[in-house]
Amino acid sequence: MQRKAGMALTDEAITKIRAMIRSGELPPGARLPPEPQLAAQIGLSRSGVREAVKVLEAARVLDVRRGDGTYVTSLGPRLLLEGLGLAVELLRDDTLLEVMEIRRLLEPMATGLAAVRMSSDDLDALAKILDDMREAQDDAELLIQYDTAFHRTVVAATGNETLASVLEGLSTRTVRARVWRGLIEGNASHITLAEHEAIYRALLARDQLLAQSTAMVHVNTSEAWLRAILSST
Repeated sequence: MQRKAGMALTDEAITKIRAMIRSGELPPGARLPPEPQLAAQIGLSRSGVREAVKVLEAARVLDVRRGDGTYVTSLGPRLLLEGLGLAVELLRDDTLLEVMEIRRLLEPMATGLAAVRMSSDDLDALAKILDDMREAQDDAELLIQYDTAFHRTVVAATGNETLASVLEGLSTRTVRARVWRGLIEGNASHITLAEHEAIYRALLARDQLLAQSTAMVHVNTSEAWLRAILSST
Protein backbone atom coordinates (compact mmCIF):
# COMPACT_ATOMS: atom_id res chain seq x y z
CA MET A 1 0.00 0.00 0.00
CA GLN A 2 2.89 2.34 0.80
CA ARG A 3 4.36 1.79 -2.66
CA LYS A 4 1.01 2.49 -4.32
CA ALA A 5 0.67 5.67 -2.30
CA GLY A 6 4.16 6.75 -3.38
CA MET A 7 3.33 6.06 -7.03
CA ALA A 8 0.11 8.04 -6.70
CA LEU A 9 2.04 11.02 -5.32
CA THR A 10 4.54 10.77 -8.15
CA ASP A 11 1.74 10.64 -10.72
CA GLU A 12 0.12 13.68 -9.14
CA ALA A 13 3.42 15.55 -9.20
CA ILE A 14 3.90 14.65 -12.87
CA THR A 15 0.40 15.88 -13.67
CA LYS A 16 0.95 19.20 -11.89
CA ILE A 17 4.37 19.84 -13.47
CA ARG A 18 2.98 19.02 -16.91
CA ALA A 19 0.09 21.42 -16.27
CA MET A 20 2.60 24.17 -15.48
CA ILE A 21 4.38 23.45 -18.75
CA ARG A 22 1.17 23.33 -20.80
CA SER A 23 -0.10 26.59 -19.31
CA GLY A 24 3.11 28.39 -20.22
CA GLU A 25 4.10 28.95 -16.60
CA LEU A 26 7.15 26.81 -17.40
CA PRO A 27 7.85 27.39 -21.12
CA PRO A 28 10.56 25.54 -23.12
CA GLY A 29 13.97 26.42 -21.72
CA ALA A 30 12.61 27.59 -18.37
CA ARG A 31 14.40 26.67 -15.15
CA LEU A 32 12.26 24.89 -12.55
CA PRO A 33 12.18 26.30 -9.03
CA PRO A 34 14.44 24.50 -6.54
CA GLU A 35 12.96 21.24 -5.29
CA PRO A 36 11.76 22.54 -1.88
CA GLN A 37 10.11 25.57 -3.48
CA LEU A 38 8.47 23.50 -6.24
CA ALA A 39 7.18 20.95 -3.72
CA ALA A 40 5.61 23.73 -1.63
CA GLN A 41 4.21 25.39 -4.74
CA ILE A 42 2.33 22.31 -5.93
CA GLY A 43 1.52 21.12 -2.42
CA LEU A 44 3.30 17.77 -2.53
CA SER A 45 6.24 16.12 -0.82
CA ARG A 46 9.80 16.63 -2.02
CA SER A 47 10.16 12.88 -2.63
CA GLY A 48 7.13 12.92 -4.96
CA VAL A 49 8.57 15.87 -6.87
CA ARG A 50 11.98 14.20 -7.08
CA GLU A 51 10.51 11.01 -8.57
CA ALA A 52 8.34 13.03 -10.97
CA VAL A 53 11.39 14.90 -12.22
CA LYS A 54 13.16 11.58 -12.87
CA VAL A 55 10.22 10.33 -14.93
CA LEU A 56 9.92 13.56 -16.91
CA GLU A 57 13.67 13.57 -17.51
CA ALA A 58 13.46 10.06 -18.98
CA ALA A 59 10.62 11.29 -21.21
CA ARG A 60 12.84 14.15 -22.46
CA VAL A 61 10.48 16.75 -20.98
CA LEU A 62 13.00 17.92 -18.40
CA ASP A 63 16.76 18.27 -18.54
CA VAL A 64 18.52 17.83 -15.19
CA ARG A 65 21.88 19.64 -15.24
CA ARG A 66 23.94 18.60 -12.25
CA GLY A 67 25.09 21.60 -10.25
CA ASP A 68 22.96 23.97 -12.32
CA GLY A 69 19.31 23.06 -12.04
CA THR A 70 16.44 21.42 -13.89
CA TYR A 71 15.15 22.92 -17.12
CA VAL A 72 12.25 22.32 -19.48
CA THR A 73 13.64 20.98 -22.75
CA SER A 74 12.84 22.41 -26.18
CA LEU A 75 9.82 20.05 -26.26
CA GLY A 76 10.56 19.52 -29.95
CA PRO A 77 8.88 16.54 -31.65
CA ARG A 78 12.19 14.86 -32.50
CA LEU A 79 13.22 14.99 -28.85
CA LEU A 80 9.91 13.92 -27.31
CA LEU A 81 9.33 11.13 -29.83
CA GLU A 82 12.89 9.84 -29.58
CA GLY A 83 11.83 6.79 -27.63
CA LEU A 84 9.39 5.58 -30.28
CA GLY A 85 12.07 3.79 -32.27
CA LEU A 86 13.38 2.06 -29.15
CA ALA A 87 9.87 0.84 -28.38
CA VAL A 88 9.34 -0.44 -31.93
CA GLU A 89 12.62 -2.39 -31.70
CA LEU A 90 11.13 -4.35 -28.79
CA LEU A 91 7.84 -5.26 -30.49
CA ARG A 92 7.04 -8.89 -31.23
CA ASP A 93 6.85 -10.10 -34.82
CA ASP A 94 3.07 -9.95 -35.17
CA THR A 95 3.05 -6.38 -33.84
CA LEU A 96 5.77 -5.37 -36.31
CA LEU A 97 3.25 -6.06 -39.05
CA GLU A 98 0.90 -3.59 -37.38
CA VAL A 99 3.72 -1.05 -37.55
CA MET A 100 3.97 -1.68 -41.29
CA GLU A 101 0.25 -0.99 -41.59
CA ILE A 102 0.78 2.38 -39.91
CA ARG A 103 3.64 3.12 -42.30
CA ARG A 104 1.31 2.26 -45.16
CA LEU A 105 -1.08 4.94 -43.91
CA LEU A 106 1.51 7.65 -43.33
CA GLU A 107 4.45 7.22 -45.69
CA PRO A 108 2.60 7.60 -49.02
CA MET A 109 0.87 10.76 -47.79
CA ALA A 110 4.21 12.16 -46.60
CA THR A 111 5.80 11.38 -49.97
CA GLY A 112 2.94 13.09 -51.78
CA LEU A 113 3.38 16.16 -49.60
CA ALA A 114 7.10 16.17 -50.27
CA ALA A 115 6.41 16.22 -54.02
CA VAL A 116 5.11 19.78 -53.76
CA ARG A 117 7.59 20.97 -51.12
CA MET A 118 10.96 19.51 -52.07
CA SER A 119 13.76 21.87 -52.99
CA SER A 120 16.11 21.37 -55.93
CA ASP A 121 18.88 20.60 -53.45
CA ASP A 122 16.74 17.84 -51.90
CA LEU A 123 16.16 16.30 -55.32
CA ASP A 124 19.88 16.47 -56.11
CA ALA A 125 20.59 14.71 -52.81
CA LEU A 126 18.08 11.95 -53.68
CA ALA A 127 19.68 11.45 -57.08
CA LYS A 128 23.08 10.98 -55.41
CA ILE A 129 21.62 8.51 -52.88
CA LEU A 130 20.05 6.51 -55.72
CA ASP A 131 23.44 6.28 -57.46
CA ASP A 132 24.95 5.02 -54.22
CA MET A 133 22.16 2.44 -53.84
CA ARG A 134 22.75 1.08 -57.34
CA GLU A 135 26.46 0.63 -56.60
CA ALA A 136 25.69 -1.17 -53.33
CA GLN A 137 23.05 -3.58 -54.64
CA ASP A 138 24.52 -6.63 -52.90
CA ASP A 139 25.67 -4.97 -49.68
CA ALA A 140 22.86 -5.05 -47.12
CA GLU A 141 24.62 -2.78 -44.61
CA LEU A 142 25.23 -0.03 -47.16
CA LEU A 143 21.75 -0.39 -48.61
CA ILE A 144 20.23 0.08 -45.16
CA GLN A 145 22.21 3.32 -44.74
CA TYR A 146 21.22 4.67 -48.15
CA ASP A 147 17.61 3.53 -47.81
CA THR A 148 17.37 5.36 -44.47
CA ALA A 149 18.95 8.48 -45.97
CA PHE A 150 16.59 8.38 -48.98
CA HIS A 151 13.39 8.24 -46.94
CA ARG A 152 14.68 10.65 -44.31
CA THR A 153 15.38 13.20 -47.05
CA VAL A 154 11.92 12.75 -48.55
CA VAL A 155 10.03 13.05 -45.27
CA ALA A 156 12.18 15.94 -44.02
CA ALA A 157 11.18 17.85 -47.16
CA THR A 158 7.58 17.95 -45.91
CA GLY A 159 8.70 20.44 -43.28
CA ASN A 160 6.59 18.54 -40.73
CA GLU A 161 8.95 17.62 -37.90
CA THR A 162 6.32 15.62 -36.01
CA LEU A 163 5.55 13.47 -39.06
CA ALA A 164 9.26 13.00 -39.72
CA SER A 165 9.87 11.94 -36.11
CA VAL A 166 7.00 9.45 -36.10
CA LEU A 167 8.07 7.84 -39.38
CA GLU A 168 11.69 7.74 -38.20
CA GLY A 169 10.57 5.83 -35.12
CA LEU A 170 8.43 3.42 -37.13
CA SER A 171 11.16 2.72 -39.70
CA THR A 172 13.80 1.27 -37.41
CA ARG A 173 17.14 -0.08 -38.55
CA THR A 174 16.21 -3.57 -37.37
CA VAL A 175 13.12 -3.75 -39.58
CA ARG A 176 15.00 -2.28 -42.56
CA ALA A 177 17.82 -4.78 -42.05
CA ARG A 178 15.47 -7.76 -42.05
CA VAL A 179 13.76 -6.58 -45.23
CA TRP A 180 16.97 -5.75 -47.13
CA ARG A 181 18.69 -8.99 -46.17
CA GLY A 182 15.61 -10.90 -47.25
CA LEU A 183 15.55 -9.08 -50.57
CA ILE A 184 19.23 -9.74 -51.23
CA GLU A 185 18.99 -13.41 -50.27
CA GLY A 186 15.95 -13.72 -52.52
CA ASN A 187 17.70 -11.95 -55.41
CA ALA A 188 14.94 -9.34 -55.39
CA SER A 189 16.79 -6.20 -54.29
CA HIS A 190 16.48 -4.84 -57.83
CA ILE A 191 12.71 -4.65 -57.36
CA THR A 192 12.98 -2.31 -54.39
CA LEU A 193 15.71 -0.28 -56.08
CA ALA A 194 13.36 0.22 -59.04
CA GLU A 195 10.68 1.38 -56.61
CA HIS A 196 13.01 4.00 -55.16
CA GLU A 197 13.72 5.20 -58.68
CA ALA A 198 9.98 5.44 -59.38
CA ILE A 199 9.48 7.50 -56.23
CA TYR A 200 12.32 9.81 -57.29
CA ARG A 201 10.86 10.31 -60.77
CA ALA A 202 7.45 11.17 -59.29
CA LEU A 203 9.05 13.68 -56.93
CA LEU A 204 11.11 15.15 -59.75
CA ALA A 205 7.90 15.64 -61.75
CA ARG A 206 6.24 17.27 -58.72
CA ASP A 207 3.38 14.82 -59.20
CA GLN A 208 1.72 14.47 -55.80
CA LEU A 209 -0.66 11.62 -56.65
CA LEU A 210 2.02 9.63 -58.46
CA ALA A 211 4.41 10.14 -55.54
CA GLN A 212 1.77 8.76 -53.17
CA SER A 213 1.13 5.78 -55.43
CA THR A 214 4.79 4.86 -55.90
CA ALA A 215 5.41 5.14 -52.16
CA MET A 216 2.41 2.89 -51.48
CA VAL A 217 3.79 0.25 -53.84
CA HIS A 218 7.16 0.46 -52.08
CA VAL A 219 5.72 0.07 -48.57
CA ASN A 220 3.59 -2.86 -49.77
CA THR A 221 6.70 -4.59 -51.13
CA SER A 222 8.54 -4.11 -47.84
CA GLU A 223 5.53 -5.40 -45.91
CA ALA A 224 5.21 -8.46 -48.14
CA TRP A 225 8.87 -9.34 -47.65
CA LEU A 226 8.68 -8.80 -43.91
CA ARG A 227 5.65 -11.12 -43.75
CA ALA A 228 7.57 -13.75 -45.71
CA ILE A 229 10.61 -13.43 -43.45
CA LEU A 230 8.57 -13.61 -40.25
CA SER A 231 6.58 -16.61 -41.44
CA SER A 232 9.78 -18.52 -42.15
CA THR A 233 11.30 -17.96 -38.69
